[in-house]
Amino acid sequence: MKTYRRQIREKILQALYTLEIRDVDVESATHWLLTQEIMDDANAMKFFNHLVSSIINHREEIDGYIAKHTFNWDMSRIAIIDKNILRMALAEILYCEDIPPKVSINEAIEIAKKFTSTEKSSKFVNGILDAIFNDLKAEGRIQKCGRGLIDHTETKMQKTDNDK
Repeated sequence: MKTYRRQIREKILQALYTLEIRDVDVESATHWLLTQEIMDDANAMKFFNHLVSSIINHREEIDGYIAKHTFNWDMSRIAIIDKNILRMALAEILYCEDIPPKVSINEAIEIAKKFTSTEKSSKFVNGILDAIFNDLKAEGRIQKCGRGLIDHTETKMQKTDNDK
């Protein structure tokens, strides 16, 4: 049975929350969340492990982008859930080459609605991620490849050339 990425993202959010409020290691924060279904799905585990390690290994960089776009708010003033949703989405945008940025942003907004810390969480998450994404795009930091990420005009031109 296929495990959906939204469920995995929600598990990661729970793990990040645990890491934020408890003095535990990553394995302790994540192991209890993994269902047998996820553990039996190699692709699910690959996505889970890659995203968690990207967040942990690049947290300083990711938090720098968040701090820059939250108008110099101290990171401790941002709700823990919102901050971790932002971290997760930015890790996807920056380090998951096969996921379109708009998918990462939309998933973050939907998760913010479900795990809302305030009534305005989803709008806050959307605004911050959109601003960061636009900056990353302008800086040339967005490196995406794979299905659904190819410029369709280029593909049409290649088909036309191949038909000749």
